[in-house]
Amino acid sequence: MDVLVVGGGPAGRALAGAAARRGLEVSLVDPRPERPWRATYAAWSDELPEGTPVVTRSRARAFSTAEHVLEREYSVLDNARLWELPPEVEVLRARVIARAEGRVRLADGRVLRARRVVDATGSRGGRAAQTAVGVVVSQAEAEPFVAPGEAVIMDWRRPPSATTGDPTFLYAVPLGPDRVLLEETSLARAPGLPLAELRLRLRSRLDAHGVRMPSAEERVRIPLDAPKAEDGFGAGGGLVHPATGYGVATALRLAPVVADALAAGEGPEVLWTQETRMVHALRLRGLTALLSLAPREIPEFFHRFFHLPVENQREYLSHRDDLRGLTSTMLILFRSSPWRVRASLAGSVFFGQSLLNSG
Repeated sequence: MDVLVVGGGPAGRALAGAAARRGLEVSLVDPRPERPWRATYAAWSDELPEGTPVVTRSRARAFSTAEHVLEREYSVLDNARLWELPPEVEVLRARVIARAEGRVRLADGRVLRARRVVDATGSRGGRAAQTAVGVVVSQAEAEPFVAPGEAVIMDWRRPPSATTGDPTFLYAVPLGPDRVLLEETSLARAPGLPLAELRLRLRSRLDAHGVRMPSAEERVRIPLDAPKAEDGFGAGGGLVHPATGYGVATALRLAPVVADALAAGEGPEVLWTQETRMVHALRLRGLTALLSLAPREIPEFFHRFFHLPVENQREYLSHRDDLRGLTSTMLILFRSSPWRVRASLAGSVFFGQSLLNSG
């Protein structure tokens, strides 16, 4: 075959579909290919490629030390439609136990060979992680936290109960008719904040408004500094933003690019130019900067961030190939921050090197 994609998540399925539509012979290996995706995938609407299926589009707000009305629309993706594959893709229920160039060995003993094997199994390793615990409630139950037709991207107001000083925020997004996800989120911590602490904080937010905590929950753990896998695509291929945890929109947008490369005899390495590598390295230093901030400084940092012009916000959140724009944005953010926040940021490798390089 031409292409073997290992892993059937959003990135793997997007790439397999894009490659098949270019006339390549494609197989996808997944231990449980019929398994529905239980995670909620969302993104800024302007990051998504045209035609991406979504279930909701919302106005966006954030709360740091003040309320911010954001000028970017926010979308929750339609998992069922993203899961679909062209009939030309052969789906194999199997588990890969060993890999070598151009072939994989399955747990049942079979060996599959392909002109190119792409690893879309997700990220592994690293120390820092974003963690979250979420529940789905009705719109009426969610009303104290988010207005109808809106998404709250971050609410840094401290929950009534917490056993540690680690900062967390409430993430509240509509999922469709009368369904809203409320998620207590730790943006970045090394190691990730335990789910038990997030569950306690979310329960305390709900209890304060007389809302019963549902038993079913969504659990999230996104490695932020995991090494990039060779021939990887998606989270394992370095496409997760190290300081925000977002990555699905990037994978959807770049799947056609990698499919074109596969058709030309290349692979995911085409995504990693000198400039994209430098941007990724600076984003990793951005993660270092976030981890360096004291808990009380995190809301202040995001207060300054959400005051940036929208294009500067995009430079940091969305663009992976504009080194000058990213550096400029971070310098603006540094210079607009209070001195106590500057002191923490200046001590991080990210801001120290950025400032030195700016001359």
